[in-house]
Amino acid sequence: MSRLVLVLGDQLTTEVAALKAADKSKDVVVMAEVTDETTYVKHHPKKIALILAAMRKFAARLGEDGWDVRYTKLDDPDASDSIGGELLRRAEETGFDSALVTEPGEWRLINKLKHLPLTTEMLGDDRFIASHAEFEKWADGRKALRMEYFYRDMRRKTGLLMDGKDPVEGKWNFDHENRKPAPDEVTHEPLWFEPDETVEEVLELVERRFGNHFGDLRPFGFATDAEQAEKVLDHFIEKALPRFGDYQDAMLSEHKFLYHAIVSPYINIGLLDPLEVCKRAEAAYQSGDAPINAVEGFIRQIIGWRDYVRGIYFLEGPEYTDRNFLGHDREVPGFYWGKPTQMNCVSKAVAQTGEEAYAHHIQRLMVTGNFALLAGLDPHGVHEWYLEVYADAFEWVEAPNVIGMSQFADGGVIASKPYVSSGAYINRMSDYCKGCSYKVSAKTGDKACPFNLLYWHFLMRHRDKFEENPRMAQMYRTWERMDEERRDAVLRDADRWLAKLDKGELV
Repeated sequence: MSRLVLVLGDQLTTEVAALKAADKSKDVVVMAEVTDETTYVKHHPKKIALILAAMRKFAARLGEDGWDVRYTKLDDPDASDSIGGELLRRAEETGFDSALVTEPGEWRLINKLKHLPLTTEMLGDDRFIASHAEFEKWADGRKALRMEYFYRDMRRKTGLLMDGKDPVEGKWNFDHENRKPAPDEVTHEPLWFEPDETVEEVLELVERRFGNHFGDLRPFGFATDAEQAEKVLDHFIEKALPRFGDYQDAMLSEHKFLYHAIVSPYINIGLLDPLEVCKRAEAAYQSGDAPINAVEGFIRQIIGWRDYVRGIYFLEGPEYTDRNFLGHDREVPGFYWGKPTQMNCVSKAVAQTGEEAYAHHIQRLMVTGNFALLAGLDPHGVHEWYLEVYADAFEWVEAPNVIGMSQFADGGVIASKPYVSSGAYINRMSDYCKGCSYKVSAKTGDKACPFNLLYWHFLMRHRDKFEENPRMAQMYRTWERMDEERRDAVLRDADRWLAKLDKGELV
């Protein structure tokens, strides 16, 4: 029996389950650029261009390898608007009535594919270290689903950075060595590529169709095939990995990338294999070319955090993105899409996001995410913003990071406490505060850093939820030691600042 074999835009590898199970001699590969997938949120133009260009190149590679590939371009006059519509169109064209599918990374698309009038076999996506069943078994009966313990199991399973049954150098986690403030000089730039003919054709299409989406399309330098992505990885391991650990939490206004790898988009769409990426980093440690704190921190982000959040997303189910434990309902303000703000840290992080479809994890968590949580922004709106603006954002990875880790909207499934801080943390880890209209040293008044005011405002709004949290009790004791006049001034100034925000005034 011949089948249609669906390959999605984030499944661009011959090792994806559906292709491994297919028969090249009789099955037909279906790939499609469709309106639904580019507009269900208004994705960053660079993200759309990356995926479409990589899809076109991968389809060409499959054709060269002997596959019958039926590929639909976005501007094809016969195209339907959805993945399901394209499968049905190809079914009518070929006469096939069954499809082989690798499980998508979003409940939205899983549910659509399950309800097609085709016999659809959906295979698990085995590009991850832990299957759904393995994660469910790990999670079963645990009082808290903390990533650290899952990560240790993944180290044991893969053998990465292991000395028999023990972690190399006697510790699982070297994160305490990876919190250095920004260096005086950065000597690394990521590897980018000039657009070739295929990429340029996509860029012109994206300019025509998505010119009203937030973010800059050009200059465009992402890798768009596996060979280029491998070169990016090589460049990172040789030039940046040795210093990655030290400065992975640092932020600099004039250095967007510091020593980060910028490989997550390529892993997430299939151009790089996550386990092979980790093995390459491990080899750098074993050869003495990169220190343990850098390599362990890098590997933890992939086999630990990446696999963990994917497990949480599927464990918690399709309603996860609607959770709102703290009852926050303020609209995401215009400065998240580039309108002016006097908060230099937010302005810099958003501007970089618009330019590059990229910001590293601390910019996301402790600048834009921290502000959103302190100010009480609607977590679903925040979730959709992150899904829109980052090239590596797919719901399985983005939603747990935002709903759980960043916004505490899941009530503590992921995080043991809300990740909130005053301006002091941002000042310590960046140079943002030096160019700000507000004063990070000011605790009250018109020039007080909004993070300082909103930090205490957040704690007081949610005192009933967090006062007994052992990781937060000290901050409530600090509040009680303040004199009453100062406490009143902090809350009054925070209320005044939020009122200006709600009115759409410049803040």
